[in-house]
Amino acid sequence: MKKITFVVMAMFLSLTFYPGMANAATTKTSTPTSLVDRNPSATPEAKVLLQRLDDIDRLDKSDLKSSEKKALRKEVRSIKDQLKAMDGYIYVSAGAVVLIVILIIILL
Repeated sequence: MKKITFVVMAMFLSLTFYPGMANAATTKTSTPTSLVDRNPSATPEAKVLLQRLDDIDRLDKSDLKSSEKKALRKEVRSIKDQLKAMDGYIYVSAGAVVLIVILIIILL
């Protein structure tokens, strides 16, 4: 019984990964197919944050004290975190996807 389960799982995994690799080799250009605009710079709040990042970048930091530089670094980090939060992407690792597929196969 274990041998049959192993063979079935190996067959599903090989069929799952093969078409993706074959398609990646033949596709030269890709066009985004998303219906939702994932560009955070489209919102007015994001434009204000990006403008602030540009202002900080253009600022002459040579005459600032170390505490002021530290405060600017913290501000830049917080702005970047806010922009990432506005972006709305969900990152899933390849290991998590494989684990989810295996669990679905086992449970079904």
